[in-house]
Amino acid sequence: MIFSTLEHILTHISFSIVSIVITISLITFSVDEILGLYDSSEKGIIVTFFSITGLLVTRWIYSGHFPLSNLYESLIFLSWSFSIIHMVPYLKKHKNYLSPITAPSTIFTQGFATSGLLTEMRQAELLVPALQSQWLIMHVSMMVLGYAALLCGSLLSVALLVITFRKVIRTFHKNNNFLNDSFSFGKIKYMNQKSNVLLNTSFFSSKNYYRAQLIQQLDHWSYRIISLGFIFLTIGILSGAVWANEAWGSYWNWDPKETWAFITWTIFAIYLHTRTNKNLESVNCAIVASLGFLIIWICYFGVNLLGIGLHSYGSFNLH
Repeated sequence: MIFSTLEHILTHISFSIVSIVITISLITFSVDEILGLYDSSEKGIIVTFFSITGLLVTRWIYSGHFPLSNLYESLIFLSWSFSIIHMVPYLKKHKNYLSPITAPSTIFTQGFATSGLLTEMRQAELLVPALQSQWLIMHVSMMVLGYAALLCGSLLSVALLVITFRKVIRTFHKNNNFLNDSFSFGKIKYMNQKSNVLLNTSFFSSKNYYRAQLIQQLDHWSYRIISLGFIFLTIGILSGAVWANEAWGSYWNWDPKETWAFITWTIFAIYLHTRTNKNLESVNCAIVASLGFLIIWICYFGVNLLGIGLHSYGSFNLH
């Protein structure tokens, strides 16, 4: 009873703090000069991390097993993973480009975990025989950490695509307006536009420079985080294969979860391969990573929603 109450309190504390952090993050992105608010938001995520850590430890103690046996526990662990990724740039004193991604991801995953859909899973239960293995910690933790890192890296690639294509659309729109205005108003209008362009050259060049720097940073962080996630995913798949051989007598059974995990691994292997090719632009790599974002969610939720296959433990029933 005490542990259940403590878990309930820690859940609400972490959820409330991360909600405040998102609000502060939105303010700091609107007004860059407020450094105090930025530090507060970063420290808020650290407090959230310790709250979720306490929640997981509490559940581990009173359930008697590592808290990764069902969808509710894996979502809490996923939220915890997002908070870890969020803290890395802050602890290394780098500008945190991950904040607009990791903070909302933390609150959305934890919000879904504590929603009414997963009420039945909040009660700690004994593990089914197939999950009573030392490989549970190794396999599932690596997979969820891999999902968290790959999701963050993919969202950075999505942001890169949005900024890039927004720039292309604006440039195309301005070129069309320039041609139309030139034919409509004649030479005098053209001379006025030319003088305005000369006056604003420094402004636009500075703006383009910072946009290019932002795109470069997004590409850099996306590559680093996806590389880390790919390592976690690979370890998770390999440890899962060893566990499957012990439990079912075969390293690979082409179960739906295994199949989608292999597809996910292949997509991000393609991303890393294209990323090493310097002849390809970062946009091409970002498109592959954006596709991977959708594949991860199919892999993560597909089996749980359908409740099929050998990996359907801890799924919720759709009534």
